[in-house]
Amino acid sequence: MKQINCSKLKIAITGGKGGTGKSMVATSLAVEFARNKKTLLIDVDTECPNDHLLLSVIIKKSSIVTQSIPKWNFRKCVKCGQCALVCQKNAIIFVKGKYPVFVKDICIGCKACVATCPVGAISEDKKEIGKIYTGKNYQVNLISGELKLGELASGEVVTEVRKYAEKINARLKADIILIDSAAGVGCPVIASLVGTDYVVAVTEPTPAALHDLKRVLYLANHFKIKHGIIINKYDLSKNFCLKIEKFAKKNNILIIGKIPYKKEFVDSNIKMKPVVEINPIYQEVFQKIIKQIKIAIK
Repeated sequence: MKQINCSKLKIAITGGKGGTGKSMVATSLAVEFARNKKTLLIDVDTECPNDHLLLSVIIKKSSIVTQSIPKWNFRKCVKCGQCALVCQKNAIIFVKGKYPVFVKDICIGCKACVATCPVGAISEDKKEIGKIYTGKNYQVNLISGELKLGELASGEVVTEVRKYAEKINARLKADIILIDSAAGVGCPVIASLVGTDYVVAVTEPTPAALHDLKRVLYLANHFKIKHGIIINKYDLSKNFCLKIEKFAKKNNILIIGKIPYKKEFVDSNIKMKPVVEINPIYQEVFQKIIKQIKIAIK
């Protein structure tokens, strides 16, 4: 494990299963860290970003994310069909004797067609695949990425959002960077975890959540990132909560927090206000979690 500077932390919040409370945890941690640390929250749940709603942030569009797509010069094209043969996603349709037909909505921007064309008839063009928004509230600096509807390259948008955040942070110089990932274990989540110092895995006492927790912690282990577990809504099933604790103990994983299920969390969503601002009790809960994280990374 790498040595970590506790004053300059990159923490990813993930969990595998959707609906476990990742965004609630990410925004609550951000507000608590921001009380005495310069904090940057990056929402890379690009298909359904909602951290700005939980923090009542008025966001503004700051950048556009683009992807490379091919562009044909049919004056040069010899109708050989090589471009269609190498297209991984069948975004290029070819009929012998006809010019290729391009379906840009399913192109992943691999540029194989550009490299393969024997006569240089294909050049690079761009299409918009997402947007990047910024805003601030509760002393939390927020950067949020959003995938364009119908596009497939959410992993690429996550990567670009993180690159944009690095540029912003060169000026901001945040002490704490929190990355709120998407659900699942695919490319967007991998792009969220890589390069972080610590992974906070948020789960709940259900079989599906424990199953997905194991999968996402496999990624953390693969990338050699220290990690801990938060059990959200633990009092919904204390018996199954014990199963999660048993799994954690067996695998030497720290339980860094247990959060009860209370009406305040519903109020938080409806009022678009962090739960730590609705009830001071949760300030204590998340301050204890922050202490556990600092202990775990030393």
